[in-house]
Amino acid sequence: MTLEQIRIVLVEPAGALNVGSVARIMKNMGLSQLVLVNPRCDRDSREAKLMAVRGHDILTNAKIVKSLPEALQGSQRAIATTGVSRNLPIALEPPDRVLPWLLEDNPSAALIFGREDRGLSNEEMNYAQRFLGIPARSEYSSLNLAQAVTVCTYELYKASQNSVSVQPASPVSLASLEELEGYYQNLEEILLKIGYLYPHTAKARMEKFRMLYNRAMLGSEEVALLRGILRQVNYQLSKSDKK
Repeated sequence: MTLEQIRIVLVEPAGALNVGSVARIMKNMGLSQLVLVNPRCDRDSREAKLMAVRGHDILTNAKIVKSLPEALQGSQRAIATTGVSRNLPIALEPPDRVLPWLLEDNPSAALIFGREDRGLSNEEMNYAQRFLGIPARSEYSSLNLAQAVTVCTYELYKASQNSVSVQPASPVSLASLEELEGYYQNLEEILLKIGYLYPHTAKARMEKFRMLYNRAMLGSEEVALLRGILRQVNYQLSKSDKK
């Protein structure tokens, strides 16, 4: 099991000290892919470089993107982290239970962390298939960003050193997150066209569909099958419009 295929994604980080600290702990634990989504600080600042210590290469090579979907391009698996209680249909899992899943079968994978002040939005959480929460006292359960990354990367490192093979979660080749996103966009378009969705409620309804399909861990062939159904529905709708 290797850590090379796992990217650490920070969504709109505001603190240069945090970003530098994340680069350092990634270096400690053997991770190298850092992605910054619309950062609110300068990764080349003196503060960031000071905290990175020997992780300067990770800081310098960090990829900067404008959106979370862009950060997840090419990934097959994604875990979103949260430090607050949410009304989610999927339970939060502790790091030691969920993180080894990112190493099964060596897929391209992402571990997503939110903003220092408010974490990830529900919409952003829905880009992941599983959710992680670090157990802590209920009176003060939210960790600092760099601390949360430290806990998670340590657990990833431990899992990568485990000589016991992990049983695959599914025998199929998982669809990439890009394939899934293409299907979700196609599904929303069709459901709006047939009147199942309305523009003012589409976002909330589509969140439920995302959760449903993410739990199913769809393979590439299964996504292609579903998109084929949508193409046929769209074809029949176009025939009806011409009558």
